[in-house]
Amino acid sequence: MTRLPKRQIARCYLPSRPHYWYSLSKLATDPLYDIVRNVLAANRAPLLDVGCGIGILLHCLRASGHEAPYLGVDSDPNKVAAARAAATRGGVQRAEFRECDLCKEFPAHRGSVALLDVLQYLEPGAQRTVVASAASCLTADSILVMRGGLDDGSWRAALSRVSDRFGHAVRWMAAPFKVQPKPHELASMLSSQGLSADFQPAWGRTPFNNWLIVARRSGEGA
Repeated sequence: MTRLPKRQIARCYLPSRPHYWYSLSKLATDPLYDIVRNVLAANRAPLLDVGCGIGILLHCLRASGHEAPYLGVDSDPNKVAAARAAATRGGVQRAEFRECDLCKEFPAHRGSVALLDVLQYLEPGAQRTVVASAASCLTADSILVMRGGLDDGSWRAALSRVSDRFGHAVRWMAAPFKVQPKPHELASMLSSQGLSADFQPAWGRTPFNNWLIVARRSGEGA
């Protein structure tokens, strides 16, 4: 797959210098975007990006030739506004951003779902509800792709909790850190929804305990 045009994507966030430098640093250091665009490369189902932030994933997908309809939702109105503005500057088509509080509602959607760095900001009961809601969106040809820190007792997990709390303390994350799901708990949530899932480490060169989870309806192929 072609390399991401990192600076070109980051320029979509100008004139906001903080958003420009944040997006550029994320694209340069976080393996998430290359991983997810590879997972979704052959998938053309409409995508719901839950916890979309300022919408970096959308630009990465479009730069990779992924033109499926996209809906990004986030609880932070400032991030939603920044995502909309960047999409407009970048001339991105077939994309929409909305403000959404997952503790109150889950968007109506049919297709693939991305839940990236979301669950740790929800209480355990809300985690189960969101996973069930995401699973209900999946069609036969769609994918649920997740990334997040898991509580596996490692030093990476402990450092991830500190980092997530720091993100809220400096007001980058509107929601405070709640709890990391344990691997077996998340596997059970997905299985109870009729999904088969693959868990893989996704921390790249970072110190954080990030895992990639790709789930499909049981019996569905890639």
